[in-house]
Amino acid sequence: MRKVKNLTQENLAYESDIDRSYIGGVERGERNLSFDKLCQIASALGCDVAALTKGLPKDEP
Repeated sequence: MRKVKNLTQENLAYESDIDRSYIGGVERGERNLSFDKLCQIASALGCDVAALTKGLPKDEP
């Protein structure tokens, strides 16, 4: 969603008030989000949490 909106990790971090390294960790699957952080990211992206979590969890092959 971040890339679709043409945002850098830094832009998203600024808009969501979350550290850029945390955003990177989330995207790489290295961090588990709290619901509050997920809401912050969704708000910064201009969507709801459902749009970010649709299809999750993904099945591991």
